[in-house]
Amino acid sequence: QVQLVESGGALVQAGGSLRLSCVASGSISSIKDMGWYRQAPGKQRELVATITSSSRTNYADSVKGRFTISRDRAKNTVYLQMNSLKFEDTAVYYCNAVTVVYVHWGQGTQVTVSS
Repeated sequence: QVQLVESGGALVQAGGSLRLSCVASGSISSIKDMGWYRQAPGKQRELVATITSSSRTNYADSVKGRFTISRDRAKNTVYLQMNSLKFEDTAVYYCNAVTVVYVHWGQGTQVTVSS
């Protein structure tokens, strides 16, 4: 089993920055890829960014150039640095961890961007 705990969500003004953190515990060695997803009210959960075990990254077009995903293996943590935040970035942000047999999810952290 893998447990994920997100933190760093907050209320921020448009144009501001936030850094989200996701700490993994449990069967750490089984984790391959990790990622951030988000879900806005009334919308489906969508991909924000992913990072593979070899540190290859992938981003949604809507966040390219503004968000950066990174991974600190020593701390079992994945980060999402969010710059130039927009009102439309408002959502609950979820961390996930992909293993061979399962996709694990955290509880989410709320990011609210005021216009």
